[in-house]
Amino acid sequence: MAHRTTFHEVNIQFGDCDPAGIVFYPNFSRWMDAASLSFFMQCGVPPWRELVKTRGIVGTPLLEIHTRFSKAVTYGQTILITTWIAEWRAKVFVQMHRVTRRIGDADELVCEGREVRAFVKRDAENPDRLRAIAVPDDIRELCT
Repeated sequence: MAHRTTFHEVNIQFGDCDPAGIVFYPNFSRWMDAASLSFFMQCGVPPWRELVKTRGIVGTPLLEIHTRFSKAVTYGQTILITTWIAEWRAKVFVQMHRVTRRIGDADELVCEGREVRAFVKRDAENPDRLRAIAVPDDIRELCT
């Protein structure tokens, strides 16, 4: 089955790197998080700040993350994050990210990320807590 995919480009800056000039690994999590939001917006889902006002949906926080690194990246390079949802479950979904960079005429794999996320609302009895909700059918439809 084909998945809806989106693309998010990142230009690597000097400040993204460690003293050896290699991208500091937590930045990939930050960029994959940005690619996750970009995925939903490219699919036509309103930004979370709008959904919290209209439907009470705060966003899709991470429940689990796994990243496998293949190549190092440095400043001055551009990476492309390809994002899709591999699996929809009742209250969570599995989102995949494939990070590549262009070397000559070929795309080279930099890393792959797998995230488990949930749509959440604030708990009615304790607004400091977030509660997972069923994946909204209309959002799932926009994203498949």
